[in-house]
Amino acid sequence: MLNASDGKAMLEGIKIVDLTTVVFGPYCTQLLADLGADVIKVEARGGDTFRYAQKWANTAGMGPGFMALNQGKKSVELNLKDEGDLASMKALLADADVFVTNVRGKGLARLGLDEPAVRALVPDIIYAHCVGFAQDGPYADLQAYDDVIQALSGTTTLLPRVDGDPRARYLPSLIADKIAGQTAAYGVLGAVVHRLRTGEGQKLEIPMFEAFTNFMMQEHLSGLTFDPPNAPAGYARQLDPDRQPFPTKDGYLSIVPYTGKAWDRVFEVLGDLEFLEDEKFADERGRFKNGALLYRRMAELTQGFTTDDLVKRFQAADIPAQPVRDLEDVMDDPHLQATDFFQRFEHPTEGPIRMMRPPVRFGADFEPRRGGAPTLGQHNDQLKSG
Repeated sequence: MLNASDGKAMLEGIKIVDLTTVVFGPYCTQLLADLGADVIKVEARGGDTFRYAQKWANTAGMGPGFMALNQGKKSVELNLKDEGDLASMKALLADADVFVTNVRGKGLARLGLDEPAVRALVPDIIYAHCVGFAQDGPYADLQAYDDVIQALSGTTTLLPRVDGDPRARYLPSLIADKIAGQTAAYGVLGAVVHRLRTGEGQKLEIPMFEAFTNFMMQEHLSGLTFDPPNAPAGYARQLDPDRQPFPTKDGYLSIVPYTGKAWDRVFEVLGDLEFLEDEKFADERGRFKNGALLYRRMAELTQGFTTDDLVKRFQAADIPAQPVRDLEDVMDDPHLQATDFFQRFEHPTEGPIRMMRPPVRFGADFEPRRGGAPTLGQHNDQLKSG
């Protein structure tokens, strides 16, 4: 186990036993692995179901989403209902610093892996329980998936507010899972600092519903912040149907005239300063109040230019503007290429692959320890014991 006096860089020397599946828990432990933690992924027979969620290249169960969330981890395949495998699990926990799990509480108790039982084995362990809902509320025993959390948090009503189509819709991303995973990672990091200072472990509970609702309502609680409310929920600027990417001759462009004074430069670039001479746009307050009219006129004018031409013009005028990229083209972005964001390396079983570089840059002499995601049970011989 790591002590404050060991002088290790980042999380080197921290052992994490990871009993999680799909995205929420694995994203948490991937972020910790990026910081140098030794993450042992315990998988049930057949493996994490997310292994099979996308098309693999060479090996069944090595789908790209799974590989992205499990880089540099070790995999051990255990049937925790088997007495011998459960003993192997407890042996892994015996010298662990952190236990991260998203198994529901009743299942953990049946296995003897609930927090009191694990703490009896390792008194100073950090026990991080990734749950769907806080365990002191009426939803405590319910299952939670990204779709469910987007629905309950009001997120599925955001797009209808923007485009007027009343159908509730998901944001096309596992955003609730990933935000909850980030929340769990910062919780574990806080608990690690606490243990280094005090020698004490603790139990963490990270509920996805609360984590994601907290994330989404930072701006969208809006007027409901006050009692009584002074405006409806929803950050109007984000829900403005006219504040969307602008059409050009050959694509779309994001343009952000964030201040009232920036509008002069925008319309100068677009060749229609006269539009701002209307008294409705005489001051910043008027421009804010009549923003929809400004955006609509912009959308008419941008169609007379190519995307590349406007990017150059707006950047020269110090107005934030960038092209809308298709997902297929993101890897060709010159900035991401220059910063080596998508890194190519040879996976032992899957051949050449590309993975994203961790986004945080540290000033200390530290490079994240990266490696290919493990095949199912790849480290059984190394880690499994009776």
